[in-house]
Amino acid sequence: MSVSRVLSRVIAAGGARLLRSHHLMRAPIWIYRAHLGFLFGSRMLMLEHIGRKTGRPRQVVLEVFGRPAPNTYIVPSGFGDRAQWFRNVRANPRVHVHTAGRGPTPATARVLGQEEADQALAAYRRRHPRAWQRFKPVVEETLGHPIDDTNTALPMVELQLDTPT
Repeated sequence: MSVSRVLSRVIAAGGARLLRSHHLMRAPIWIYRAHLGFLFGSRMLMLEHIGRKTGRPRQVVLEVFGRPAPNTYIVPSGFGDRAQWFRNVRANPRVHVHTAGRGPTPATARVLGQEEADQALAAYRRRHPRAWQRFKPVVEETLGHPIDDTNTALPMVELQLDTPT
């Protein structure tokens, strides 16, 4: 195995460990709560959802993979269908979305079908090839299997805002 391939695997494993760090992943939520979400620009959003077991409000900051329409966001679930936020929006699709400096906007979450997810991933890869090159090994590590161009194992969710932005 080449040195670059070994280094790539080490970086991916380290990135996956960072993504599993509860405290590190919660830090951006405080930035959104302080009304400083604009610092993340248009590539991130905070999703408020309801816990399927507790019924309590929960938050998660996610990368925006696409904006097929002005009032629509596509976000991936980097931990697959095991992610708590993903399981929560499946159980209760009524959510609120915080974007770059905007407060909560009511929205509806919908899990994309396989073909739609493949298309969203292909569009992201075209728009952000270097980011995808770095992000892909980390997500593959968190998912536990490779991400292919078709039949991707990376679940995607569409967030449709109730009011246009």
